[in-house]
Amino acid sequence: MKTFATLALAALAFGSVSAQEKEAKLKVLSDIKFSGYIMSQYQYSDKESNKGEKDINSFNIRMVRMALEGRVAKDFYWKAQLQVNGNTSNLTVSPRMVDAFAEWQKYDAFKVKAGQFKRPFTFENPMHPITQGFMSYSQNVLKLAGFSDRNGEHASNGRDIGVQLQGDLLKANDGHHYLHYQVGVFNGQGTNMKDVDQRKDIIGGVWVAPIKGLRIGAFGWTGSYARKGTWKVVDENHNTIYSDPEKKNPVYTKDSKVRSLAKNRYAFSVEYAAHDWTVRSEYIHSQGYSFEKTQSSGKETDCSINYAAGDKADGFYALMIAPVISKKLYAKARYDLYRPQADWHTSKTQYEIGANYWIGKHVMIAAEYARVNDRSLNKSNYNMFDLQLDVKF
Repeated sequence: MKTFATLALAALAFGSVSAQEKEAKLKVLSDIKFSGYIMSQYQYSDKESNKGEKDINSFNIRMVRMALEGRVAKDFYWKAQLQVNGNTSNLTVSPRMVDAFAEWQKYDAFKVKAGQFKRPFTFENPMHPITQGFMSYSQNVLKLAGFSDRNGEHASNGRDIGVQLQGDLLKANDGHHYLHYQVGVFNGQGTNMKDVDQRKDIIGGVWVAPIKGLRIGAFGWTGSYARKGTWKVVDENHNTIYSDPEKKNPVYTKDSKVRSLAKNRYAFSVEYAAHDWTVRSEYIHSQGYSFEKTQSSGKETDCSINYAAGDKADGFYALMIAPVISKKLYAKARYDLYRPQADWHTSKTQYEIGANYWIGKHVMIAAEYARVNDRSLNKSNYNMFDLQLDVKF
């Protein structure tokens, strides 16, 4: 009987220790959540390229993403997200890591994030692609915030690898903060790439919120984008030098070296998002040349500069999403301008109208018509229609 009592007490003590260990583990790693979304698309266009090629219509899986997120020791938030649609042939469309970061969030006024995540540039860049509201991000964000960047960087969904500080200050009685700041140091090479030229991008922004729902902000970005390889030899007027009179064979440098292109950008932004309405507008300006060839495999060695494209670009958009039936049906309109050389002779302007219909909180049907004026085309005016079914889980 005494032996039995001893064993029972030992079992009880062991069970108590195990319960405490289990409880401790739960406190260390908690609130783990699995989520994702699927964006399917049908798009029609009567655009005709300068070569006579025509875009007619196509179904498309625009995006499929899956994510895990949670907390560590209460004060640390973490997230890992994969984009899984596409193939494995190159950096642009293959299944790949999109987000992988952790953030210390103990204080509202001072947070530290490290890993791969959205660049702190513009209001629109960090937005979820479904709740952003339109068939795509605006052109200036796509080209000047690291999605399909004009400098030749591979498609990076507005992200890079680095460290960021951010915080909210001056809390109002209604719970919102009057001031927000954010600044980060990044490789400058986009997603899943190490630094090439050992120079870093510095990106930051600040905005004020005089009333709840209204933000007025400014952003800055300075840094470089680099590759290692060879490039075409040019004269003092940036004209390519050829090895033959028929101009078929450009002369390339002999030694493989690192070549860096400057990135100097700024943006001004304003947004009102309250009472089920969204009104937003942003202007972005960029200075810096681009490479002739866009990186796709991550192994490109042609570092020739596209001097013909110039070293300046800018863009502007203004949009409104208005409730027709609150939380369910919305009308929308957007003016979307991008000037790849910061002048009008190659500008592309989209005039868009459409509607979004929510089925519950997780399914949205979005329809959109756009009249496009693209001055780089011989036939500059054309029409687009976009229909999407988006599901969040």
